[in-house]
Amino acid sequence: MARVFRQAEAKSMGLLGRNSLEIASGERGTQNVTLRLVEIPVPKPGDKPRGRHHHEGFEECIHVLSGEGLTDADSGQFPLKPGDTIVIAPGEMHVTRNTGKEPLMLLCFFPVGNVASRTRESAA
Repeated sequence: MARVFRQAEAKSMGLLGRNSLEIASGERGTQNVTLRLVEIPVPKPGDKPRGRHHHEGFEECIHVLSGEGLTDADSGQFPLKPGDTIVIAPGEMHVTRNTGKEPLMLLCFFPVGNVASRTRESAA
């Protein structure tokens, strides 16, 4: 059955170093999909950078809506601009940071209903 998920009803994730709205997820009724709208602000002097993380057993697909950033992954460093999409392999350590002068807006897709249970963070 089709279902509409409204951004206004999304769950705020309260994640370190970014504003993340979980629009669709298992908690909201999906079986194998999580969709997040993520805003990474322009870093301020003295901000502690977020550490890398990985997802156990599933990919992450990140699409850049606006702003500029850099994904630092085990397989390299990848500059990102609006319209770019990067797919991170299962288990690959990575972090995406804002490198521009405006907020970095991302649409993040995961092929699982519960991302948090299989995501592991490391120190910065």
